[in-house]
Amino acid sequence: MLKIKDLTKTYGDKKAVDDLTLHIRPGEIYGFIGHNGAGKTTTLKSVAGIIDFDKGEILIDGISIKEEPIKCKRMIAYIPDNPDLYDFMSGIKYLNFVADIYGVSASDRQQRIREYADKLELTADLAQPISTYSHGMKQKLAIISAWIHSPKLIIMDEPFVGLDPKASFILKGMMRELCDNGGAIFFSTHVLEVAEKLCDKIAVIKHGRLIRSGTTNEVKGDESLESVFLELEGE
Repeated sequence: MLKIKDLTKTYGDKKAVDDLTLHIRPGEIYGFIGHNGAGKTTTLKSVAGIIDFDKGEILIDGISIKEEPIKCKRMIAYIPDNPDLYDFMSGIKYLNFVADIYGVSASDRQQRIREYADKLELTADLAQPISTYSHGMKQKLAIISAWIHSPKLIIMDEPFVGLDPKASFILKGMMRELCDNGGAIFFSTHVLEVAEKLCDKIAVIKHGRLIRSGTTNEVKGDESLESVFLELEGE
């Protein structure tokens, strides 16, 4: 589903991402962890086609994000760590705007908006301007907008920040359901307990370089993911 090969991105003389290679297969929830400034967001934005990169290759379902960005972006959704939504729109207008971009039919969008807004308890607020939304409500709206076109790959940067425990639980279920239906999730998180319980595979990045990856059990062994992460950070 997603192949990252030898990805390198520099800012000035600093390598934000240094020769990173990862393979995320259909059906996998893949966690991406590392300290602040490790290169997680740069990697995710490169995969989403938001920023260019200096070297390497990113393929989404076998298609190059550099050579065919529009085709790739139709298959993916991206949720940044701080969703930048159109505050002058109402929630429902924003969702219809996103659905229009992806060519989602009227019947499909109505069904999906109803399903996900009800799940995330946002239905009653969809008529309100986004400018009145709390951070958590904006995060829920961003989640619905990401799921609305049934993407093959969803890329998320710290998706659980700002969500209450119930919404976090529901999001985990949505992630699992998407992957059970053949999709894939690639997300960063600092909530290591969530990564340990939810992820099929995990990659640890430090100073732009991949230092460990594999199934969750392979990465953590007999220890907790938190303990392994702290050990790797200290090396």
